[in-house]
Amino acid sequence: MQTNFTPEQLAEPQVAHSETILRKCVHCGFCLATCPTYVELGNELDSPRGRIYLIKEMLENGRPADRETVTHIDRCLSCLSCMTTCPSGVNYMHLVDHARAHIEKTYRRPLLDRLTRAALARVLPYPGRFRLALRLARLGRPFAPLMRALPGLKPVAAMLALAPDTMPPAAAAPAALPEGAPRGRVALLAGCAQSVLDPGINAATVRLLTRLGIEVVAPEGEGCCGALVHHMGREEEALDFARKNIDAWTRAVEEGGLDAILITASGCGTTIKDYGHMLRLDPGYAEKAARVSALAKDITEYLAELDLPEPDIRPGLDIAYHSACSMQHGQKITRQPRALLTRAGFIVREPREGHLCCGSAGTYNILQPEIARRLRDRKVRNIEATGAEAVATGNIGCITQIASGSNLPVVHTVELIDWAYGGPKPACIPEARPMAVAAE
Repeated sequence: MQTNFTPEQLAEPQVAHSETILRKCVHCGFCLATCPTYVELGNELDSPRGRIYLIKEMLENGRPADRETVTHIDRCLSCLSCMTTCPSGVNYMHLVDHARAHIEKTYRRPLLDRLTRAALARVLPYPGRFRLALRLARLGRPFAPLMRALPGLKPVAAMLALAPDTMPPAAAAPAALPEGAPRGRVALLAGCAQSVLDPGINAATVRLLTRLGIEVVAPEGEGCCGALVHHMGREEEALDFARKNIDAWTRAVEEGGLDAILITASGCGTTIKDYGHMLRLDPGYAEKAARVSALAKDITEYLAELDLPEPDIRPGLDIAYHSACSMQHGQKITRQPRALLTRAGFIVREPREGHLCCGSAGTYNILQPEIARRLRDRKVRNIEATGAEAVATGNIGCITQIASGSNLPVVHTVELIDWAYGGPKPACIPEARPMAVAAE
C-alpha cells in the first residue's frame, strides 16, 4: 500500500511503525473471508482491509478520529484472525492498537459511552471492585430488558446478563511448593476478572504443577495485565499495569529465578507477550519488558515442554475444543492444547469455523452486545453440532461467553488435564461418567 506521510509525521515513532505496517498491505482481501464482523455484516469497512484504509486516511491526514472511523474500529474484535490469514505479514494488531489510542485522544464519545468505558476501566482490572460490581449486578438484573430497549444502555444490559448467579469465594494467591526438591520454578499470573469469576482455574493449575514437581510463586505487586484498558485505547493506563507486573516479575527472577511466567487466560498471554513492543520506547523498561515477554507462556505451552507421566485416569469424555482467538491467532498456539487433552484420555472434537471468534473479546460482548450475541450463537451451533459432552477452552472470556448461550459444560483445558492427572473432577462435569484407569 502506498503511503504519503510527511517526514515530520514519520519522526514520531508510533506513526513510523504504523507506516511500515500499512506499506505491507497489498489489498489482496484474503482477510475478508476470516474476519468475523465482515462474515456477519458484509460491510467492507467492517473488514480488516476496510479498517486499514480508514486508519491510513486518519493517520496520514493527521486529523482527529471521526464518527465513521470510530464506529468501524469499535466493531473490530481484535481477534487477529486476519493476521493468521494474511500472506504479507501485516501486523494488524499493532496498527489497530495505535488507531484506538489515537481515537481515545482525539474523539469525544457520547456521554453514556464515555461513562460505560470509564466504569469498565475502573472496575474490571481490580478484583475487589469487580466482585462488588457483580453482587450489585444481581440486584439490577430485573431491569435488563428495559435497559436493552434503550440504545445508550445496551452495554449496561449486557453486563447484567453476563453477571453470574453465584460467585465462588475469593481465593488466596496462586502459590505452592511441591513435595521434595522442585524441578522448576514458575510465576503464575493471578489475573483480575478470572480470579473473581473462576479461581478454580488457577487452583487446578497449582495442583497439577506441584504434583509434577514445579514450585509456583505469586510475586507481590502483580495485577491486571493491562489488556482490558489497552484494547479500549487507554494507552498510559495499560503501560502502568505492564510496568507494575514487570517490576514484580523482575524481582522474582532476581530472588530465585523463573523458568517461565505462566498465564491461564490466553487474552492476557497475548498482551504480556507484547510487553516488549509496548514498552520499546521506555528506556527504563524496554529491556526488562523484552525479558518478561520472552518468559511468558500459556500453561499448555509449558506443560507440553514437560516430560509428563501417564495420566492417572482416562476420562474418555467427548470434548469440543474451542481455540480462543488470542490463543490460535494472537499466540499461534494450536497443537499443544489438543495434544495434551488427547494424551490425557479425552476425545477431542473440532467444531466447524473454529477460526471465528465467539464474540467475547475482552469487553466486546459488553460494548458491542448485538454483534457479540450473533457470533456467540454461531459458535454455539457449531460446537453443539459436534455432539460433544463438554467444551474445553483456554480463556475465561470465552468460557463466560459460550456458557451464556449453551447448556453444555464449559471448562478450562487445564482443569481437565488436572483431573486426568490425579486432581478432582471439574464440578460442571456430570457425575455419571465412566472412566478407565490408566495402565501402569
